[in-house]
Amino acid sequence: MRIKAIFLFFLVLSIKAGDYQNKSIYELQELIEASDNKKLFIDDYLSYLETNDVVNSINSLHSSNELYKSYVYSRRAPWRGVPIFIKDNIDSYGLANTAGSLLMSDNLPRDDAQLVKNLKKAGFLVVGKTNLSEWANFRGQRSISGWSSFGGQTLNPYNLEYNPCGSSSGSAAVVAEGLAPVSIGTETNGSITCPASMNGVVGIKPTVGLVSRDGIIPISATQDTAGPMARTVIEAAEVLKAISGRDPKDPATRNIPRNYNYDALIDLDKNYLKDKRIGVIVLGNNASATEIELDKKVRENITTAGGEIIDITLDAFTDDDWSKALFLLFYEFNNGLNEYLKQSNSEHKSIDDIIENNLKRRDEILKYFGQELMIESSKAAKGKIYEEEKSELIYADATAVTLKAQSIIDKTLKDNSIDLFVGLTRNPAWKIDYENGDNFSNSWGNGSLSAIAGYPHITIPLSYVDGLPVGVSFMASSWEESKIINAAFAFEYVNNFIPRPIRDTK
Repeated sequence: MRIKAIFLFFLVLSIKAGDYQNKSIYELQELIEASDNKKLFIDDYLSYLETNDVVNSINSLHSSNELYKSYVYSRRAPWRGVPIFIKDNIDSYGLANTAGSLLMSDNLPRDDAQLVKNLKKAGFLVVGKTNLSEWANFRGQRSISGWSSFGGQTLNPYNLEYNPCGSSSGSAAVVAEGLAPVSIGTETNGSITCPASMNGVVGIKPTVGLVSRDGIIPISATQDTAGPMARTVIEAAEVLKAISGRDPKDPATRNIPRNYNYDALIDLDKNYLKDKRIGVIVLGNNASATEIELDKKVRENITTAGGEIIDITLDAFTDDDWSKALFLLFYEFNNGLNEYLKQSNSEHKSIDDIIENNLKRRDEILKYFGQELMIESSKAAKGKIYEEEKSELIYADATAVTLKAQSIIDKTLKDNSIDLFVGLTRNPAWKIDYENGDNFSNSWGNGSLSAIAGYPHITIPLSYVDGLPVGVSFMASSWEESKIINAAFAFEYVNNFIPRPIRDTK
């Protein structure tokens, strides 16, 4: 141990720009602990971030004084000194919480969000905030993932002409670029798992209620959750454990089972898949050659790990189901955002206020796409979408889609006697297109059902497609995070694929 300590001491003294890149949570903790000048270490790290964020993933940074103070206060915390970023829709005292909107640049929170408090309690240094798709991709129909009027366009680290997906674009890109080992994203439907997959990192969307939503600008009380992103499964799992737990400010956390085993989140076994019955989602008849090849790789890895493959097909949602699912988001977004704004320090106190002022600054805010989703959300709460019925009744009916999604998943698990199920996360990234927006035509992937159900989902890197990463997803029933994390960990071990961007930086 003494030899290791001496080595790390001299390593820190001679640290250069780039030495921070691609370091794990364990390596960065060792570096800062070995440093004889913690303040200088933090100063150097912040300088490194300011000059090396070529993918435009970072919106704001805390001062070195604040970070040093946080480090000093976290004396015996397990992850003391490890840097982490949070998405710019999460309250962090001292930094504006913008949701990517220029209108929210005055929104200075009075306190940290509960998950930020949990991170600090665990010793993490909450360094700053990452860019996102404006309003978490719930503003306009023809949106561009990773773009916000506040932060500009986040780029995909694997090809700077390509989209990082969203809405947690910056949270995925900052880890993929190697600027930080871990980050926090948020998801309503795909906003953690899609950017994680397209940026070649691990992303965990936990069961709704496992992580407090206090201090997070909301879309849906039914579906919203925060979750970690990291290079490896174990690092993501450590962060998830740190941020999980009950919070009286978020009623959803009351649903956490009394016997929930938080330690099981990090008690991982590389042989976990052995003798497990694993459902693999069967590809559709129109599957591309790429999908078929990736599916083959998934099956080979599960078999190599000792798992038994059971072919499954998940019941599909009808058009009416999808319509109800969208109305649910419209209704809850209006109510949730209005409540957040009323209690915030922003001068804008309602969604209608935001809509009106977006128009006043249309050249800056609406230059690429509109705000149709916000307008529909405003209408939904006022009963102006379906004049023949009251919005409250339509909303009550719409909540049934959550139960249907849960039923489909639980029935599939039970009827097939499987432990969990697996599928391809998402197709590779597409080129950034400011004229036409995101290209979801002919796209493929899994995860919407788990998102609507509020059930857990983890994606990990699977392979490259034309130099761009794609992921594989592990899903199960509510509160079964340890099961899917263990399965992903065992798969990661066999697959042995932790991608790194390789670009011509000249």
